[in-house]
Parts: sequence; structure tokens; C-alpha cells
Amino acid sequence: MKLAITGGGTGGHLAIAVALAKEARSRGIETIFIGSSSGQDRDYFGDGGHYEDLFSEAYFLPTSGVVNKKGLARVASLFAILKATLRSIKILRSCDVLYSVGGFSAAPASFASLLVRKPLYIHEQNAVIGRLNALLKPYAKSFVSSYEDSSPIKGYPVQEIFFDLFRIRKSVECVIFLGGSLGARAINDLALSVVDDLSNRGIKIVHQTGKKDYERVVAEYKRLGVDAEVVAFSKDIASLMERADLAVSRSGASTLWELCANGLPALFVPYPYAALDHQYYNAKFLRDANLAWLEREGADLKGLFLTLLDEDLTQKSEKLASMTNKNVAKMMIDEILGDTNEIYRSF
Repeated sequence: MKLAITGGGTGGHLAIAVALAKEARSRGIETIFIGSSSGQDRDYFGDGGHYEDLFSEAYFLPTSGVVNKKGLARVASLFAILKATLRSIKILRSCDVLYSVGGFSAAPASFASLLVRKPLYIHEQNAVIGRLNALLKPYAKSFVSSYEDSSPIKGYPVQEIFFDLFRIRKSVECVIFLGGSLGARAINDLALSVVDDLSNRGIKIVHQTGKKDYERVVAEYKRLGVDAEVVAFSKDIASLMERADLAVSRSGASTLWELCANGLPALFVPYPYAALDHQYYNAKFLRDANLAWLEREGADLKGLFLTLLDEDLTQKSEKLASMTNKNVAKMMIDEILGDTNEIYRSF
């Protein structure tokens, strides 16, 4: 069997591709990737990428997002998707199944799968269904959601290490600030604004800044004389989370569900320009279950954050892991194999 995985652009989509590909490889399934030359796809699966050896082949097609573009720029993007769809048709002819993990990178291969009649499976990572996934959902063999109870498999395929490092938090002795793969200046600024408060209480700081803001943040900690653990980006984010008792984080899907699996309570500060405001609704899903805190940029983040330092985190920490499933990637591959075997038996 040969499985093609498509989608990406951001870490939330690509993290699903990683988990799915690892599970497929563990079953001896050949796996290829079809993504975009834009976004973070190459950073993950290209030469020198974080997971460059994960796929037997990786294709990065010249496409970009269509949403938020107008006029000639929108026409150019649509034309690029058309050309990439034709290329994807040739790639998919040797594959048995396509799994879309969403994002603009997924458009060409997903359309191509319908044209060459290859089964299309979709995972929707956000609480608000993306426009591409909403368009393709009626044609998908299976549509998996992290949030919908009606989903045949409910959950986000978090890597096992986050479950393995799960522990129950009770009080705040260490805080981690997470801006996502691109960083978040609002969260970085919040961290720097509460340095004195944390230092006076003996609370340790772990801070993932994003590449663009790394040097500024490091210089500011140095100026303040604070010994914080600062990284621009880390493949070992699970061990950084494990050391913390409270997180301040964006609410992209991968980070949100990794925090759940690890039992780490969080104050979510959603990215305000996310498509369809999906980061807000991702975090709201946990906030409504009384398992997280949620606040917009521009609000009194510092005031709210400081009140959380005295919270008893036990109940939230205990319940977070129950919100996700350790075997989602396994179930996704099981579903494909079961459907494929059924097709073969019908001949």
C-alpha cells in the first residue's frame, strides 16, 4: 500500500502529517508527502528539515493561499492551484489513498484525488471547519474532527511523548510561554512584563519565542538579569512542557492538544488574524469545559496571568488528558486499512 499525505502551511497541520506518517511507517506502509513551496512545509520535510527522512518522497508545489487575496493576486493563486492539481494527478496515480490534513497546501492533491478516483480522507484540526475542508467534506471517504462528537474518530493525533510525560500539576513553580512555531510578540511581551513578579516568587521561566523575536527576548532577559530558558524553536517541546506547571500559549490545534495530553493547564491568547478566528474557538472549546483560560490580545493579560499563579491546578490538570485520545493516529491508519481491505475483498 502507498499512502499520500497532503496539507500543511502551518505547524498545526504539519504535526498531524508527522504523527500519521510515523504510524504508517511503523506498519510498513510507504508514505509520500505533497505540500507547498510556501509556508512551513519545506522546514518540516525538505532537505535539512526537522523530519526530512520521514517520507520516501516529498513534493513541494508552487502554491499559496487564496483566502484574503483579491483581484489579480487571487487569480494568480487559483491558476497556481490548477497547475499543481495537474502535477498532483501524475503523482497520485501510483498511490492508493490520500489523507488531507488541511491547510492551503492540501488543495491541489485533494482535487486531484477526486479526479483520479483515489479515496480521500480528511482530518479537520480546528473547532471551525476550514473553507477547503468544508468544500471537500461531502466527497471524502471519511471526515475526522478533533471536536465533533459525530466524527467517526474524534481527536487530534498527538505524538505519544506528550502522553508519556503527562503529570498532574498542582501549584505553579514553572511557567512556559509558547508563541507557536512562528512566535507571538504579544506573549513574548507579556513574559517580559511579569519577569519581576515571577522572580520574586521563585518561579522558573521557560520561553519559546519564535525565530524572529528570539534575539530581542534573549537580550531583554539578559538586561533584566533573569536566568530564563529561552529557545527560538524546539523539536523537543514535550520535555519543555513537562517541566512547566502553567502555560501561556497561542491556541493552534497542535499546541492545544499537546497541552491536553501533557496535562498542562494554559492561558490561551489566540492569534487574532487566524482564518475564521479558529484559534479563539479552539480555546473556547476548553474554556467552556472549565479546563483553560482564554483572553484576547489587548486585554489585561498581565492582570489575569498574575491571578493564575495562586490557582490550584489539580482538577484542570487531571481532566485535560481525558479530552484527547492516545491512539488517534493508530485509529486513522486502522480505518484506511480496513476500508482498503474491504475494497480488495469486493473484487
